[in-house]
Amino acid sequence: MSTPSPIQTRAAEVRRKTKETDVRVALTLDGGGRASITTGVHFLDHMLELFARHGLFDLEIECRGDLEIDDHHSVEDVAITLGQALAQALGDKAGITRYGSALIPMDEALCRAVIDLSGRFYLVYEVETQRHTVGNFSVELAEHFWRSFAEAARCNLHIDCLRGRNTHHILEGTFKATARALRQAVERDPRVEGVPSTKGVL
Repeated sequence: MSTPSPIQTRAAEVRRKTKETDVRVALTLDGGGRASITTGVHFLDHMLELFARHGLFDLEIECRGDLEIDDHHSVEDVAITLGQALAQALGDKAGITRYGSALIPMDEALCRAVIDLSGRFYLVYEVETQRHTVGNFSVELAEHFWRSFAEAARCNLHIDCLRGRNTHHILEGTFKATARALRQAVERDPRVEGVPSTKGVL
C-alpha cells in the first residue's frame, strides 16, 4: 500500500529594501494564526496581528522605515511585501478555492470583503470614516495599504463598510473580513484538479 505524498508547505519569505524602508515578511498560509509584527506603526501592527489570527496565517513582519517623515512609506512597503509573499506562497495556485468572501460585524460596524485570486489586480474600496488618524496611523492609508497589497498579490479585492460610525471598529472590521475572505480563497479543495480557471493559468 503506497503512502500519500506529503502536502507541500505553502510559505514564502520576502525582503524589500529601499532608501525609505527595510521590510521582511515571512508568511505561511497553512498556519495557526501566530504573528510577530513590528512595523513602527502600532495600529498597523494591531491590524496585521488580527489579520494573521483570523486568516490562520503564520506571519512575521519587520519594518524599519522613515517614520520621522510620516507613516506612508512604511505602510505602503509592508503592503507590497506582504502581497509579494502571498503570491510566492501560492505558487501556481493549483487546487485552491480561488474565491473568498466574508461579512464581519464589529460592534456597530458591518464590513465585507470579497476576493478573487485571479492573477489580475483590481481594488474597489468603499469605506467612509470620520477620523483622520487612529493612534499613529493615517486613516487615509488604509485604502492605499489594500491597493498596494492587491497589486503586489495580483488579486481582485473588494472591500466595503455597509454601516459603521467608529473609525477603529470600521478599519478592524475590514482587516478581519479581508483575512477571512483570503483564508477561504487560499484553501485547498480536493475536487479541484489543477488551476481553477478555464484558461489553465491564474
